[in-house]
Amino acid sequence: MRLARSLCLFVVAVLFPVCGVCAEADRSGPVKLETMWGETRIENTPQRIVSLSYNGGDHLLALGIKPVAIRHWYGGNAQGVWPWAEEALGGHEPIILRGEVDVERVALLKPDLIEALWSGISEDEYRQLSKIAPVLAPRAEYGSYGTPWPVMLKTIGVATGKADEADRLVRELEGRFAETRRRHPGWQGRTVAVGWPGGPGFYTAGDIRGRLMKELGFEIPDALERLSPGTYYINVSRELTELYDTDVLIWLDSGVGVSAVRSLPLRHTMRAFRQGRELVADPLLAAAMSFSSPLSLGYALDRLVPLIEAAVDGDPETRVPSTVAAGLAE
Repeated sequence: MRLARSLCLFVVAVLFPVCGVCAEADRSGPVKLETMWGETRIENTPQRIVSLSYNGGDHLLALGIKPVAIRHWYGGNAQGVWPWAEEALGGHEPIILRGEVDVERVALLKPDLIEALWSGISEDEYRQLSKIAPVLAPRAEYGSYGTPWPVMLKTIGVATGKADEADRLVRELEGRFAETRRRHPGWQGRTVAVGWPGGPGFYTAGDIRGRLMKELGFEIPDALERLSPGTYYINVSRELTELYDTDVLIWLDSGVGVSAVRSLPLRHTMRAFRQGRELVADPLLAAAMSFSSPLSLGYALDRLVPLIEAAVDGDPETRVPSTVAAGLAE
């Protein structure tokens, strides 16, 4: 299963020595969790957790859990994490799983819990993995890549005996979103498009990047959503700028720059361009938005909120710093 093509997955499998995981045993008795393919039952507090979600390592680390293995998505440091997760990782060195899910390799790691809430695994893979250990898979209402971060964190919290800690982290971060909305009432109901310039392609409200903007008060345009209902990402014709000419237009940079934006044939006619309401999320900010984890979202808010403030201040002469830095301000 592929995500947006701008975020390609690495397919080189590298073997590392097995290391331990510590998940505090503060839960007694089994728990049952519903997934899109049936019920997962966890008898005891897990001690060896393998994370197959592309952002699952962040969620586990936020709860103070050091996973045996995490799945590499893109970028990050030699330990497989981005700057916002480095402190939580500490000196731990998880095994880095690259490419598609390798059931046999997961079995060799001897996990007692497999976290796969944002992994794109198939039902067949779920069945195979469930023979190894209980599998945290997404609920049907969210699908492969739509589980919101609070649901993901709370699900992992219940499964690992960290429910109280998960609830606390959710309250804190949701409180920060609420405070941001309170300070910016003018953002409520305004439209936003978040996407990659190559296609271009944009995320829907069901994707975690779309949900992030909704938590700030913005809305994904209905016209964009109607192009492909029930999906997470939509490729749009370069000429159909009216679909993404929104109150705020966010271009994500995967690390190759956003020069493709300048080649959009009708960009000069867009209100977002003429009124200075485009902003660029550089590779680090784009990754923080894409991971949308309890660890990355704080960093994303620190960087993103000032950029949005500049983009929607009502003065077309205001230049958004990230847009200037990317060479898109004209």
